[in-house]
Amino acid sequence: MSAPARDNRAFRIGTAGWAIRKAHGEHFPGSGSHLERYARRFNAVEINSSFYRPHRRGTYERWAASVPDDFSFAVKIPKEITHTRRLSDTASPLDAFLDQVVGLGAKLGVLLVQLPPKLEFERRFADTFLGTFRACFAGNIALEPRHASWFSPAAEELLIDHWTARVAADPAVLPEASEPGGWPDIRYFRLHGSPRMYYSRYEAGRIAAYAERIRAAGPSAWCIFDNTADAAATENALELSALLA
Repeated sequence: MSAPARDNRAFRIGTAGWAIRKAHGEHFPGSGSHLERYARRFNAVEINSSFYRPHRRGTYERWAASVPDDFSFAVKIPKEITHTRRLSDTASPLDAFLDQVVGLGAKLGVLLVQLPPKLEFERRFADTFLGTFRACFAGNIALEPRHASWFSPAAEELLIDHWTARVAADPAVLPEASEPGGWPDIRYFRLHGSPRMYYSRYEAGRIAAYAERIRAAGPSAWCIFDNTADAAATENALELSALLA
């Protein structure tokens, strides 16, 4: 299997989910569903609900039909794979998930793998999991490890071997986790809000700094704001998009 094709169209900026609060309605004018209105301002979104429950292929097809041709979805893989099975014996649930998400067609941009905080890097399990994943999926994979053992030369080498990017996360479990790693043809920034995860808004200085980092990463860079609890994600994504326009 060859490496995934590189997306050189544009920086991908968006939020986790596409809910539009009333307070932000003026930024998303016009008629249509929340997703249709969202996609007129942003060119990417991260689907997190797939982590908790499956969606029918037809649902993914409907979402894909609601957005422009240059829009991309990131989709979080199910917790059964990452948290219940802990990357072991994953062929069956991976097949089921991929059979659903294929409904996004060419608008599927990245599959996101978020690992449990206590899941340590064990080369044999990680190699088997990523090998199984790569045997049935040729697109982009971004992995967000949350245990310090994943930020080692051995883990980095393995991720590159399987064409898998490592997420740059904030807050970071250690300094290395704030920088993107793994396969370099995609850079995925995932900003959860800090100091209070999911709530805190990033101030203008932080947004400007991320804009510079994303420019340096190049057009393969994604930045998803996950500080959605008080809708700070929408404000931050609009601010970042304006700086990168």
